[in-house]
Amino acid sequence: MQMSAFAARANAVLPPALAARFAFQKGRASKPRNMSSKAVPEGLSDGCKGAEVPDGVKLPIMADESVMCPKAHGTTEAPVQQNLRWNCEWKTADKICSFNRHYAEYAGYWESTSFLDEVDREGETTYYDSVSGKPLFIAPRGRSFEDFVKESKSHGWPSFRDEEVVWENVRCLKDGEAISLAGTHLGHNLPDKKGNRYCINLVSVAGRPM
Repeated sequence: MQMSAFAARANAVLPPALAARFAFQKGRASKPRNMSSKAVPEGLSDGCKGAEVPDGVKLPIMADESVMCPKAHGTTEAPVQQNLRWNCEWKTADKICSFNRHYAEYAGYWESTSFLDEVDREGETTYYDSVSGKPLFIAPRGRSFEDFVKESKSHGWPSFRDEEVVWENVRCLKDGEAISLAGTHLGHNLPDKKGNRYCINLVSVAGRPM
């Protein structure tokens, strides 16, 4: 499994379970008891796990498993768009978006793309579903671009907050999985002391508006 160098350095701020996983992946520790023995698909990561949503909270907006029922192309009706933004790899995107409920692009993947060279650093950027082209996130909101990048780097994946989610098109499942209403797997909600934090695969939100 591939992993960026900074992901290992970020262990100090990761939850213990994730730190243990990364330590195992780098050969520094024995396999955690709760880590699946199933082989991780090549080029992907199993380091981003969701958290269950407590009863009575307003956000995230929840959905049931029916949204992710089998469709014409995995959990979506169509494959991901061919011309994804930021030079995201089509094969990886299609695998994660439509044929996956658990795994993620490797930590730091988003930094290996042209995202940081092309993204608007002065205003907001709209992130579109890589399958349907519908808007899913608009960021940064309520913080600076620098804060958005800093948080995303510290965790390994683009990280969005409640006010940056387009709730018309995004839902979460009970186990924390973040999805679009088109059936696209987006990532997971991993709340921290600031609130909900949606840990999202860049390949899932690199679409173009349709």
